[in-house]
Amino acid sequence: MYTGRTLFSQVMDFIPWTSFGRIVVKYGGDIGVRTLRCTEHFRVMAFAQITYRESLRDIEACLGSQPSKLCSMGLREPVAKSTLADANELRDWRIWSDLAAVLIKRARKLYLQDDVGLDLENTVYALDSTTIDLCLSLFPWANFRSTKAAVKMHTLLDLRGPIPSFIHISNGKMGDALALDLITPEAGAIYVMDRGYVDFHRLYVIHQASAFFVTRTKINMKYHRVYSRVVDKTTGVVADQTIALDGFYTKRDYPQHLRRISFRDPETGKRLVFLTNNFALSAMMIATLYKKRWAVELFF
Repeated sequence: MYTGRTLFSQVMDFIPWTSFGRIVVKYGGDIGVRTLRCTEHFRVMAFAQITYRESLRDIEACLGSQPSKLCSMGLREPVAKSTLADANELRDWRIWSDLAAVLIKRARKLYLQDDVGLDLENTVYALDSTTIDLCLSLFPWANFRSTKAAVKMHTLLDLRGPIPSFIHISNGKMGDALALDLITPEAGAIYVMDRGYVDFHRLYVIHQASAFFVTRTKINMKYHRVYSRVVDKTTGVVADQTIALDGFYTKRDYPQHLRRISFRDPETGKRLVFLTNNFALSAMMIATLYKKRWAVELFF
């Protein structure tokens, strides 16, 4: 019979415990705590995630069934569900947020040289959100509609990995474009998003930061063509145009020229119209970049 270290304890070796300790001190996570310190709290919740526990009672029963293995897991004693419930409710959430940021930073370094299937040196991000339905009677604070509750998870996914570099949980009513205010654009990076993020004031902030965006146009967008490029229609690209916005507010919010690319998918026949501030990449590359946005849908 194998008598070495458990798999769980080996996984926990990847956690930067020194950095975690500094975070705990920063937020006073262990002040006045007698039974369940932050390190133990994290280990318990990580174990619950890895083993697909469904409730606090399930966690308590599972850990209590193997008391001889608790020491090797970094736990001093069995954990009562009431203790775990109090810790989940009262402990500062910023401890876990800062720890996640440290882990994400470390993980992204491992994938810096990964090939995303594009001949690009730019970092490519996919931005999207998903609505998580909740029971209104159990989560009255997450009011979404008259008969249901929900929260929305806004995610910025680095396509090298793919690893989320930013996640924000909001109420279900928060508009997608508002998430752009929470992101600091990275110079040279390309942000791929759907047309729910078309807000020209916010897109211009990305442009001014020397970053690029690829999105889809809205049907009611008012513009006029400034210049048309020659395209190879056998690739599916129908038009490649430089445009200027005509709407009073849109022209004020985005005073620069934009690039409009019309593309017909050869496989499905669906026509897509892209909008970008990148004039260097080929039209086909812009279409391919938008197709890569599907990675964030798979992440959800």
